[in-house]
Amino acid sequence: MTTGDHAGPRPSDSTRAVFEVLAGAGRATRPQLAAACGLSKPTVSLAVAELEAAGLAARSGTANGATGRSAAVYRLGPRAGCVLAIDLGSTHTEVRGCALDGAVLAVQGTDNELRPADAVHTVIDALRAAAAGPLRAAVVAVPDVAGQDADGRVRPATARIRGAVEALALPAGVPVQIENNVNCAALAELHEGAARDRDRAGFGYLQIGYGIGLGIVLGGQVLRGANGAAGEVARLPYPWAAAQQPRHEGLEAYTGARSLIARAAVAWRPDEGDGPLPHTAEQLFSLAARGHATAAALVAGHAAEVGRLAAAVVAVLDPGLIVLGGGIGANPQLLPGVRAELARLSWPTEVVSSVLGNSGTVLGATRLAVARGIQNVTGEPTAGH
Repeated sequence: MTTGDHAGPRPSDSTRAVFEVLAGAGRATRPQLAAACGLSKPTVSLAVAELEAAGLAARSGTANGATGRSAAVYRLGPRAGCVLAIDLGSTHTEVRGCALDGAVLAVQGTDNELRPADAVHTVIDALRAAAAGPLRAAVVAVPDVAGQDADGRVRPATARIRGAVEALALPAGVPVQIENNVNCAALAELHEGAARDRDRAGFGYLQIGYGIGLGIVLGGQVLRGANGAAGEVARLPYPWAAAQQPRHEGLEAYTGARSLIARAAVAWRPDEGDGPLPHTAEQLFSLAARGHATAAALVAGHAAEVGRLAAAVVAVLDPGLIVLGGGIGANPQLLPGVRAELARLSWPTEVVSSVLGNSGTVLGATRLAVARGIQNVTGEPTAGH
C-alpha cells in the first residue's frame, strides 16, 4: 500500500460522477450507473473504461436483467484506495481502515494499554497486507474545538489535543482532517442512527458522558460556527444564580460524569444500607436499574439537570428533535426524566436515545473520511457530509 498516491491524470467530469456513484453503491452495472448519474449509456461506458484503465474500477462478475440479458457488474478497483477514521477520545481510541465504498477493512482500539499511535499503525499495516491501495485521507475526531488557524489549516484548539494528534504519527503526504467528536457523532445519527429522517428539519445531538457537548445539524449539515465552536455547551458558565459567581466551563463540571459520582459520594450512606459506593457512572446506573433507592434518586436528579440543559438548547434552536448520546446520555434510564423536565420548561420537542452506542463518533469520522477520500480521487467536493 502507498500513501497519499494520486498518480495519473484527473478523471473527466462524467468519470468523476460515475466514480462517486460507484463508490456509494459498492457494486453496479453500467445501466445502473447511467440511471443514477443521469448520463447516457455510451458516456458511462467511456467513463467506466477510463476508470478501469486507471485501476479505479474493476469488473466483478455479471448480473442477469429482467429480459434475460446479462450485464457486467463493476466495483471499485485496486487503485481506488482507502481511508482512516480515528476516534481520539479522552479515555479510548478507535481506529478504522475503510475502502472508499465504506467497507470496513481493519479495526483496532486501545484496549490492553495499546497506545493510540500503535493502534493507527496496526490498522495501516493491515491495510497494506490487504493490498487496499493508496491511503487517500484520514479524519481524526477529537474532544476539542476544531477551527481554522491563521494559515487556514484546521487544528484542535488546545495544545494538549494538538500534541495527541501529532503523536499519532500519521504518514506524511496523507490529507488529514480534524473534526470535533460530537459533530462526528451527530453526523452518524443523521445517516445511520436515531435522526435518519431529519436531513431537512434538523436536530440537536446532546452528548452527556465524561464531558458534554452539542452537535447541531441543520439542512443535513453540521453547524460549526465562525470559530468551529458551535455547540460547545461545555464552555457555558455555571451556575446561573444571583448569589453565586459563574465559573468558566462550569456547566460541564456540574453535568459531566465526574460530578455525578462526586454527588453520589456525598449522598451515599453505607451504614444505612446503601452498600459500597459506586465509583463509575455505569455502576451507579446499574444499581438504579436494580431498584437501589439512593442510586435511583441520583439518576433522576441528573436526568432533570440534563432536561434543563435540553430546555436551553430548545430555547435557542427549536430543533424539534434532541438525540441523547454519550456514556450517560444514551442510557435509557435517563430518557423519562429528561423528557419530563423538558416538557415542564419548554414547548413540545421529541427526545430519543442514541441507537449507535459508543460507535457514533467513529462512524461519523468514517463517513467524513470516505467523502474526503473520494474528493481526493476526483478532485471535486462530495455531498452528504
